[in-house]
Amino acid sequence: MAPTPKRTFHVASDAEIKRGEVSDVYFARTVQILVARHDRQRVKAEVYLKSLPADYAWGVLAGIEEAAALLGELPVDVDAMHEGTVFGPYEPVLALEGTYVEWAEYETALLGLLCQASGIATKAARCKRAAGDRQVISFGARRMHPALAPMIERNAFIGGCDGVAVTKSAELIDADPMGTIPHALVLVVGDTVEALKAFHEVVDPKVRR
Repeated sequence: MAPTPKRTFHVASDAEIKRGEVSDVYFARTVQILVARHDRQRVKAEVYLKSLPADYAWGVLAGIEEAAALLGELPVDVDAMHEGTVFGPYEPVLALEGTYVEWAEYETALLGLLCQASGIATKAARCKRAAGDRQVISFGARRMHPALAPMIERNAFIGGCDGVAVTKSAELIDADPMGTIPHALVLVVGDTVEALKAFHEVVDPKVRR
């Protein structure tokens, strides 16, 4: 008999992230030590990138909205660039100040939110720049964990993609999802022309043909 899964999908919940439970264990041990020492030292930290790939001159910042949600209820002062800002190496994109023991366990999640989102936005910006006047749509959800698809497509949009394909992703950017018909419909109907005719007859006229 197969073991019972620990959870339905292997991702952390909003509540677990907000409680600081998605953290490298050495931060928890650091907090344990500082509490035992009654250390309430106030510190300031800056988040910046040391280097970019050899042929990259800039990055596009993203993940700030989620970072704000993570830090919003903590007793810290935060200053950050806006999402979509172009930045370079050693340029602080976010600074926070507060009693270290109160936010130490959030560093892992904070960096993860900013790093992955900015990496996606930066790649999207480079794709859009290479495409010139041609339309670029984020259409890669089938190659990623579904729990991450809205986050990835939102940040691709921030980076410059003209639209997204996943319905939940589109909700995040207040836009209509983009796409016509999959190969599966052609196979089921049995003919490309008939499938396209059916699409035209059934689907809302506002959807681009």
